This record gives sequence, C-alpha cells and structure tokens, in this order.
Amino acid sequence: MYGYMGRILLVDLTDRRLEDIPLSAEYARQYLGGSGLAARYLFDLVDARADPLDPASPLVFMTGPLVGTRAPSCGRFEVCARSPLTGFWGEGNAGGFWGPALRFAGYDGIIVRGAAERPVYLLVRDGRAELRDAAHLWGMDTYAVQRAIQQEAGDSSLKVAAIGAAGERLSPLAVIVNAHGRTAGRGGMGAVMGSKKLKAIAVGGRQKIPLADADRFHTAAKEALSILQDDIPSQMLHLGGTAFYVDLGMLEGDVPSKYYTQGVFDGAERLSGAAMADTILRRARTCFGCAVGCGRETSLPRYGVEAADGPEYETIASYGTQLLSDDLEGVAYAGHLCNLYGLDTISAGNTIAFVYYLFEQGIVSAGDLDGLEPRWGDIGPAITLTEWMARRQGIGDLLAQGSRAVAEHFGVPELAVHVNGMEVAMHDPRAYIGMALTYATSPRPGCHMQGDMYMLDSGDELPEWGMTAGARDEQSAEKARMTTLRQDWRCVTNALIQCHLVHPPLELVLTMLNTAAGWDMDAGELQRCGERIFHLKRLLNLRWGLTPAHDRLPKLLLQPLAEGGAAGVVPDMDVLLPAYYAARGWDPGTGGPTPAKRAELGLP
Repeated sequence: MYGYMGRILLVDLTDRRLEDIPLSAEYARQYLGGSGLAARYLFDLVDARADPLDPASPLVFMTGPLVGTRAPSCGRFEVCARSPLTGFWGEGNAGGFWGPALRFAGYDGIIVRGAAERPVYLLVRDGRAELRDAAHLWGMDTYAVQRAIQQEAGDSSLKVAAIGAAGERLSPLAVIVNAHGRTAGRGGMGAVMGSKKLKAIAVGGRQKIPLADADRFHTAAKEALSILQDDIPSQMLHLGGTAFYVDLGMLEGDVPSKYYTQGVFDGAERLSGAAMADTILRRARTCFGCAVGCGRETSLPRYGVEAADGPEYETIASYGTQLLSDDLEGVAYAGHLCNLYGLDTISAGNTIAFVYYLFEQGIVSAGDLDGLEPRWGDIGPAITLTEWMARRQGIGDLLAQGSRAVAEHFGVPELAVHVNGMEVAMHDPRAYIGMALTYATSPRPGCHMQGDMYMLDSGDELPEWGMTAGARDEQSAEKARMTTLRQDWRCVTNALIQCHLVHPPLELVLTMLNTAAGWDMDAGELQRCGERIFHLKRLLNLRWGLTPAHDRLPKLLLQPLAEGGAAGVVPDMDVLLPAYYAARGWDPGTGGPTPAKRAELGLP
C-alpha cells in the first residue's frame, strides 16, 4: 500500500490490549485520511447511546497521506471523537511534529477505546507499542510532561501529545497539546483523553513512508515549496504570524470586540503582528515541513516567562479585543496558561468575555465571581479566571463547562454566543455572511476552520471546483452554494492533512497525492471525497440527535453593529438556510441527505 503506513494501532485501555489492524484501502481512497478516515472508523465503532466521556466512546488520532512527506506544510494530525462540549462531532487539528512522528513510528492512526484504572501513557516506537504507568505524570502541565516522558524513555526525539489539568479534570474545553503550544483544540478532545486516564501518547521512529513514484513526488513537492515561499500571504504570515490579520480584520469588522457587541476597538493596533514584533517577539517558529514559519515564540518578562508560544490571532481576539484589552503581554500570558493547562483559548477566552459582559449588565456580581470584578480593558481578572477554570476552582468550575453552562446557570441562555455549545470563533459572520452558514451547519459548529468563507471572499479561490469569491455581504443561494464548496474543500484539507493557511495549486496537490498513493484521482473525485466526508460527519451528528433546529446562530450575532466595517449587516438565515439545504441535497424535515444523495456519494 503506497502513501500510507498501512496499519492502525487499536488500543483497549480497559483490557490493556494493543493490536495492529490493517488500514482499509477502500476507506483510504474514499475518505483519504485525517478527520475523513477518523469519521469512517467512528461510524463503524460508535454507540450512539454512549456519553462522550463514557469508556465506550472511541478517541481517534489520525494522519493523512501527505503527512510526514516532503509535501510542504503537511505536518499535522487530527483527533476525533464525540464532543463533550456539543454532544456532536468533535475534531481537533494540530500542527507541530507529532503527526509525522506517528507515521515514522509505523502507523497512520491510533484508535483508543475503554478507560484505564490508573493513569497511563502510550509509547509507540518503530512499530512497537506499550502502555506505561503515568501516575507520577498526572498533575504535570503539558510542557513538563513532554520533557519527563522523553527523559524517562531516554529519547529526546520522541514527540509527545499530552493533556494538562483541564483534560485531567474533564473540562469540555480541554485540548491536547504537542510541541509546546500546538493544540488539537476545540470541542473537548482533551477531556475525552482524560476520561480514559490517558495522560499522553509519545511517538517516534525511523520508518519510511512508501511512495508510489518518489521521483515525481519529490519534483512536485519541490515546486510546491517554491510557490509557497514566494507567495505574498506566506510572507505576511512569516513576518507577522497569524496576528497580521488583526489590523486587516478590524478594518472589515471581522474581529469580534466587547463580546461581539462592538464593531471597532481602538486598541487593536497594539495587539497586531507589528506590535508583537516590536515588543514581546523572540523568534518565528515552524511546524514540520513548514514553508512559512508563522508560529511565534515570545518573552513575557512581567510574568517571569522567558519563552512562551504564541499568541495566535484567535487568542489575541478572544483574550484581547473581546475584553477590550490592549495589553499584549497579558493576552500572551493568558494564552500561555491555556497551553500549559491544556485549555482551548477560543472557548476559554470567549467564556471569560461572556462573564465580563454579564458583569457589565449587572447579571452577575463580584459575589458570584468569588470577589473578582471583571471590567472591560482589564486582563487581570481574565488571567485569574483562566487559572481557576483549569483547576475547576470556585466559579472556575462553572466556567470550565463553557459559556452555555454559564448562561443557563445565571438564567440568560439566550445571551451566550455559541452554536450547540461551541463558542463561536473570532471571525464575525456579520462581516462575512458565508461564515454564518459555516458556523450554523458545520459538523464542528461555530468553527472558522470548517469553511473559512472569509478567506474565499478575500480572494482565496479554487476555480477548478468552481469556487469563486463574492461580495462578503451577499445573501443569496449562490453564497450558500459557495459555502458548501468551501466546507467540502476544508474536509479535503483536513484529510490530506494540509495547513489551512497556505496551500499550493490544486494541480500540484493532486500530483503529490497520486504519486504518493499510486492513484489516478482527478479534481472531480477529490471534490467528491470532500463532499462524502462532510456528509458522513453529518450522518454521525444525526445519529447523535442533531435536527434542523440545531442549525442556528445565537441571538447576539443576529443584531447589527453600530459602527465598523460590518455596521448594519445581519445574516438573513431565513434566506440562507433553505438555499444551503437545497445546495446540499438535504431533506428539510430531517436535516440529512436524501436517499438519492447518499447513493450518489456511496455513503454507508
């Protein structure tokens, strides 16, 4: 089998049984890898009645056919399970070096079932796997545990994916961290890992990835690398990191501020990539095989931190503009704490911003918050609340469950900005209307990575798929159709697995895929793979109880902003959703694909 290592490690923690199973060649061709392959295996394995944190709920780590090769910016991996935050599809996508290292260890993926009686970690080296005691590692932060496992195993080259305090304490906001700050975030994959008493997975090896035509593959990869290095967006990301978007996004009204109620924040320029370069930046960081180097390593002397990772744009917005704080070092420290404790910065920051909003409205008081008085512009209470959330201490225990739980506790469920429990990401759907549909309908809801219409309508087109930019405030059937195409494209990206920020021309992607796997796939078949993956995730969500009523946006995002680049614009979901359902071929009554659509895509 070319392009794949050809096997998956099946781990039963209850019985402490490890087993190699062959990767299905049929599944690989239909679902590629990453979250696509994970969805296919989960479809076979899940018990719809099992709670996300039940031992019966599987947790899947999966790579893709380009991961660990010379294909540029393909150093990622996916972690998938039923989300404890939403109850629906959950996936986390992380960069760093862990994904390639799993392939070098001899596996395409790991499926974890059951739960250990005591904390354990999994060690996988050169095709051999073992479970080791982790009682002495339980309680360590995600940075310390990586070092401890490398030292214990006598191998500094091991790559470690681990949970921190948030995962150990089963917060549905918990993430899985590798490479000091590269996280499989959103949806609580860290909590699923914690429920299994699995502290970490360490991987490494020197096995080679079999390529069907290595010479042609490497020629295509070299050309792709050259294109990406000369690409203007790549250069912007290298110079400013993802924080370069702060200035641009603020002009367009795309950067949420004051918990989604304000269209402009004058302090945003002090949070930008340029401001970071002038103040706290130490150096750029890269993931495996990266053509860009958008990662940031920062120094935070005020907090005694010599080297911290980030902050990324989403962290800057969730802990900065959302709180009206222009304290870049404080924002970076809050993000650093999230990395140490294994918290999703988007959900954590947004939940805290919601508390600030409720405090301003007089709905919560200092008495409700263990004496804290969170006021706009002050990052201090947010840092304290982050610590409490990770430890589930005091009011932090409630916040660790997310903004939906906070809203329900204080009797204002209509005020929290979430979709099915998932805090909405840091791109305002009033600035880019297509994002309204992405947030409302994606398998992982409220997520900018599931269909980044702000990128498409900014010019990141894919003409081979008929995917073209439109007016960002357009509310039409064509906008709905473009959203479906973008979502399908991101299903492909998350299956191969490629970085979302930069990608070579589709022709080169296909050449690399085909010369790796020995296929003859064309653009049309690849597009069907993306559509098939999207629909399979939808079928899983329907199995878990999703209905058309879940395809919604929160109240605050349906109110117009008074100023800024998105002033006066509100998504018209009465127009957009029916058009989207029609474009998808979904039954309006069930919210699922019609029998004809299922047959067309060859869905189970």
